[in-house]
Order: sequence, then structure tokens, then C-alpha cells
Amino acid sequence: MLARHRTARDDALVNRSRPEADLSPQMLLSAYAQGAFPMADPETGRVDYFTCDPRAIFEPATWQPGERLARTIRNGPFEVRIDSAFEAVVTACATDRSNENRSWIAERIRSAFHDLHELGLAHSVEAWVGDRLAGGLYGVALGGAFVGESMFTVREPWARDASKVAFAALMRRLGRRGFTLVDSQYANPHVLALGAVEIPFDRYLERLHAAIALDVDFD
Repeated sequence: MLARHRTARDDALVNRSRPEADLSPQMLLSAYAQGAFPMADPETGRVDYFTCDPRAIFEPATWQPGERLARTIRNGPFEVRIDSAFEAVVTACATDRSNENRSWIAERIRSAFHDLHELGLAHSVEAWVGDRLAGGLYGVALGGAFVGESMFTVREPWARDASKVAFAALMRRLGRRGFTLVDSQYANPHVLALGAVEIPFDRYLERLHAAIALDVDFD
């Protein structure tokens, strides 16, 4: 899900001879159902659809927070909210953080996810400290699959581990509602430390199609 590094594109499959990606809600949902996801080139803003093999996933039914994160959830200052600041979460995730990890969330992608949110398909999970948004994540729910897109934490001591708390709340929610798959797309040290595992793309598609067929609800 969650963070993407520019070098990850070396492992992606994309054909840039085609026109730039159609980001209508119908096309986005069709792409996700086929295991593809949109990313923008940080230099040009061009958006293409990508896949990757292997695929990083989480298992909502069995996932548990580590001991340190569990203590933070129990004793930390965070209040978790759902869909109370979707646009703010996407904006924070889209902010460039360094020259090495520049944002892949172009304005067209932000607009497309706004449309999906308005349709009730894209959701945010947020960690708040009082009236301050400390961190969060967003993604798309398709049947019993949740495609995680990005997450962020405010770079202040009071916000430490906010995105991890939001992620734990997401996993708890999905597990209780019968979701069977969380797609993290590319593996990186952050998601692997959170408990992601890698599976072959063909196996991922099998899991994805079975999850999409489930009659479950995010809300």
C-alpha cells in the first residue's frame, strides 16, 4: 500500500505507447479488478496503469499488530475516524517527501479518487490527536478486497506511529466485516514490517477475484 519508491517502477509492467490512462470510475474499477493500479510519473505527471509480480498482500482474518504497536493503540493519544477527512488524507499522501521518493499521486489521480469517494468506494482511515490530523491512509473497497493506496504520518513527535494505528484500525474493521484480502501492491520494508507477504501475481488474481465476489460492506 502504502509508500512507493521510484525504483519500484523497474518491476512494473506498463505500455507507454498507449494513450494516457483513463481514470473514469468505471475504468478504475475495471483496472483494479484485473490487478492493475494507476501511478503518475513524478517528472511529467503522466498516469499509466501498472501491475507487479510478486504482489504484496495482508490477510485481514489473521493479522495482528506487533507488541509495540498494540501498546500504542491501547495507550496512545489517537482517536481513529473513518471517512471524516478523505480529501485531507489524499492531499497529505500526495505531498512530495524527498527527491528520492517523489509523489506518484498526480492531480488526475486525486480527482479520480475524489469521484470514487463520492460513490462510496474509496475510503480513508484517520488517526487524530484532538483536532489535529496525525496520519492516515486511503484505498478502495471492492467486494471483500481492499486495495490500499497510500498512507502518511505527520512528521512531529506527537504524531509518531499515527499511520500504523490507522492501519491497525483498518485491518480490525476489515476482519470483522469478512474481507479476505488487502492489496499492498509493491513490497517494501515498511509494509513487510507491518506483516505483508508476497505471493505470485497469478495467485493474487485468484485471491482477488474470489474476494471481489463476496457480499460484504466496508461501512
